[in-house]
Order: sequence, then structure tokens, then C-alpha cells
Amino acid sequence: MAASVRRVVRTVFRVSPSILYPLRQCQGVSLRLCPALRPLALPSQSFCQAVTLQDDSATQAAEALSRYKDRPWEYLESEEYIERYGANPVWLGYRRNHKGGIPPQKTRKTCIRGDKICGNPCPICRDSNIIIHHQNVKLLQQFISPHTGMVYDPTRTGVCMKKQKKLSEAINAARDHGFLPSQIPHVDFTGEDYSNRHDAVGLTPPAPSLESGDNWYHWYGEITPDENEVAKVRKTYKAYLKPGL
Repeated sequence: MAASVRRVVRTVFRVSPSILYPLRQCQGVSLRLCPALRPLALPSQSFCQAVTLQDDSATQAAEALSRYKDRPWEYLESEEYIERYGANPVWLGYRRNHKGGIPPQKTRKTCIRGDKICGNPCPICRDSNIIIHHQNVKLLQQFISPHTGMVYDPTRTGVCMKKQKKLSEAINAARDHGFLPSQIPHVDFTGEDYSNRHDAVGLTPPAPSLESGDNWYHWYGEITPDENEVAKVRKTYKAYLKPGL
């Protein structure tokens, strides 16, 4: 009788695994009442070991996330980053999901809106360990052209507009703090740009020239003002002019 019961129970559990799951959780009660189910019982330590491993992995992930949050540049030197990206930039090989063979002219505004994450997020939003910071120089250099020093267009890297704005701000802050070089174009100046031969920028004439009644600049006497314009100005500022002018 006991052997037949065992066969029936094994057959039912093979057909419907969902029946075995509640019995595994309450094996300390139900299996004691039914001796025929004892051969199917699992070791009591298996659940504890699985939970312990999950807790350890969650703790390690939280510690890594907090460490990278305070020091984001350490992630680019970690083994996890090297295994995932190698020596390539984080945006290399990324392709946004879109219809047809021609990509859109602009990237999406943002990949994360509240608790919702879009499908195939951008290279920065898809990895939570990548944090934009002005001291994270290795990350910022991946988005700067080594030839021109200009920031790559988001249509090339696939970064969303929100992260692209943060990248531009971080790159400008890094250049202001001296973490990244600033390339200033060279301009050749001629001698005429520094010349002081013009009367307007030349040396001040000596004081006796003013005492003799001459004009400060000789070209003052060559200017003949329009009488109509002078009359308009005098009429406009009549209340502020001295008597006789």
C-alpha cells in the first residue's frame, strides 16, 4: 500500500510541479504527517543557503554601487568594466532601436522617466555604474575628439539629450578645474593691430597746443557739421545748454 501511494505521489508531482513548491516550504509540517512524502523531501539547509547567497550578492552589489557613486572613476579601472567593454568606449557598437535603416536625426530626450526605463537605453543609462562627474576623466575623454577637442555629437554616440547635457557641463567643469586640456586656437597678429600711429590712439599732444587755441586733433577743424542737425540738437537740449550756445 505504501509503495503504491509513493508511485502515485511521484507521478502527480512530475505532472504538476506547482504542487511541490508549497510542500517544500512547509516540509517541516506536512511531511511529518505523511510518511510517504519523506523520500521526496529536500534538505532543510538548501533554502537557507540560497537565501544567504542572494543576500551576499545583493550586499556586494550595494557596496559596489555606493563605492562607485562616491568615486565613479574607479569603475573604469575595475575588472567588471574591462570584461564588459574592454579597451573600447562605452558607446562603441551601440545602436538605438528604430524603424528602418536610417536612424533619427536626434536622440531621445531621456531614457528613464520616473520608474519606467525605455527599451534599449543609451550607453550611459543602461549601466548604473557609469556616473558622469567632472573628475571622471577617462569617461569624459571617450566623448571628446582627440583631433579637434570637440564633444562628439549625440547622433554618433547614441547618448540621450539629458545625459548629453550633463556630459557637456562635466567637460566644461573639468576644463575649468584643469582635469582636461583646453585647446585655444592660435591667431597671428600683424604689426598694424598694435600700431599707435593713428591720431585717435596716438600720443597725447602737449598742453601748450591747447593754450594756443588749436584743436586737440588736427582733423577736428576739417569737420563741417550740418547746420540742420546742429539746430535739431540745440532745440532738443535747449533746457540743458548754457546761455549763448
